[in-house]
Amino acid sequence: MASLDWLVLIATLLFIVIYGSWKTRGSKNVKDFIKGGSEAQWWTIGLSVMATQASAITFLSTPGQAFHSGMGFVQFYFGLPIAMIIICLVFIPIYHRLNVYTAYEYLESRFDLKTRTLTAILFLIQRGLAAGITIFAPAIILSAVLGWNLLTLNILIGVLVIIYTVSGGTKAVSVTQKQQMAVIFIGMFAAFFLIVSYLPEDISFTNALQIAGASDKMKVLDFSFDLNNRYTVWTGFLGGTFLMLSYFGTDQSQVQRYLSGKSVRESQLGLIFNGFLKVPMQFFILLVGVMVFVFYQFNASPVNFNPAATKAVMESTYAEEYAEVQKTHRGLEEEKKTLQMQLGTGSGDKITRDRIKELNAEEYKNRERAKEIILKADDTVETNDKDYVFIHFILNNLPRGLIGLLLAVILSAAMSSTASELNALAATTMIDLYQRNEKTKKDPGHYVKATKWFTLGWGILAILVASVANLFDNLIQLVNIIGSIFYGNILGIFLLAFFFKQVKANSVFRAALVTQLIIIGVWFADILPYLWLNLLGCTIVIVLALILNGFTGKEGIQKA
Repeated sequence: MASLDWLVLIATLLFIVIYGSWKTRGSKNVKDFIKGGSEAQWWTIGLSVMATQASAITFLSTPGQAFHSGMGFVQFYFGLPIAMIIICLVFIPIYHRLNVYTAYEYLESRFDLKTRTLTAILFLIQRGLAAGITIFAPAIILSAVLGWNLLTLNILIGVLVIIYTVSGGTKAVSVTQKQQMAVIFIGMFAAFFLIVSYLPEDISFTNALQIAGASDKMKVLDFSFDLNNRYTVWTGFLGGTFLMLSYFGTDQSQVQRYLSGKSVRESQLGLIFNGFLKVPMQFFILLVGVMVFVFYQFNASPVNFNPAATKAVMESTYAEEYAEVQKTHRGLEEEKKTLQMQLGTGSGDKITRDRIKELNAEEYKNRERAKEIILKADDTVETNDKDYVFIHFILNNLPRGLIGLLLAVILSAAMSSTASELNALAATTMIDLYQRNEKTKKDPGHYVKATKWFTLGWGILAILVASVANLFDNLIQLVNIIGSIFYGNILGIFLLAFFFKQVKANSVFRAALVTQLIIIGVWFADILPYLWLNLLGCTIVIVLALILNGFTGKEGIQKA
């Protein structure tokens, strides 16, 4: 990295931290610290909700996902607009009417304290793990690519987030997320237009789409019912809707964003704004990845994008064998380059397309062979390189200054998502566990200080989780898998509270415990793709609660 890149990176991150801390200093009570004084406008809420979900994983993993598998991942988000409408009509009015600080307060008024506590604990477990991963994701990739120390990066990202989150609470998170989203949009648009400009002179954007389509990268919709296929229209609309309902409707990291709204209308407009902008945003990020794929049809690419993996094998006794794989890779690239140019300039035909598909299949086998050799050389090195594709392109092809901006995008996204998570973890710990079980009432200042200490504690725990985490198949999938294990159950509890007034507290509590064990078992047995766990968990807890309720005697029920 050049000096200009370091200057842009450091200046951007310091501005966000200092501005957020200064702008939101001096919270006097819990309402100011947790709900931001309930002053947020709809566009602030919309950007904050979007920034909370769009972690660094989004900007590292999603382009790599598109590079390898095409645009199909966008189907994952098809259920989001539906979920936003349902939350606006059902969840938000109830939360605002009860004037709750957390989503789980409602469950005590509807059921009892133990159900509220159980649901809050389920949230704390899954979100606590996710907070560590949102720090770990950019840290491990940047450390591998730039040679930075992984532990130092984990601590640096965590400490930067803790500074302004402890200082200003929810308002600091919302204020800084506006700056972070601005950096993110500028950086991604700049990268996209530069990628297109780097294509050969005879290859227009339309030609690039044709080239991508010939390699099946532009297939957006999959209507198959194959359960082994993670991303189809059905998993998006069914599994995705249930995941998004639970995430945006019951996950405190998101609920806290729109509970800070000035009114029900502001909160609703903020979620609608997010619902209809999020899918195009994810489509665009995937399209960036597809354009990176097209770029590498005309430019040399490594056989494995993880530099640490290449280094490990080239320093081993398998270096010569790996060099043969690299030679084969270069030969395939050269032949593909000629054919792709023919296709892009309109001189290609069906024979050209068929040969490109054959070469793609050969290239895939060759890359898999490279992974096998890497594992023989060092089985501790990560061979799955999806998360390294985009950062490799950034560092090796973008001009000075823009590299620093794109790294700032990645770190800003990590900070914005982590800040929301720490803020929500602290609020839930404070409101649902500490304050609710406190025997003697304390002054407002005490609770603000306690919330800050909880924020610090969760921040330290997130750094510890990040420091011991291991890279998964694909980081964006890992976060969604963790969520899917818990979210369906949590959503089912809330739907029982909203729509099944005859169901009693003990039935829900027992059903929730059993359901969580079943879902964990289903995941470990690898019976279903993870998105279906949301629908399964939600269905099981509702059905079990109704069955158990039919066997119980008359038990008092409190209504909200």
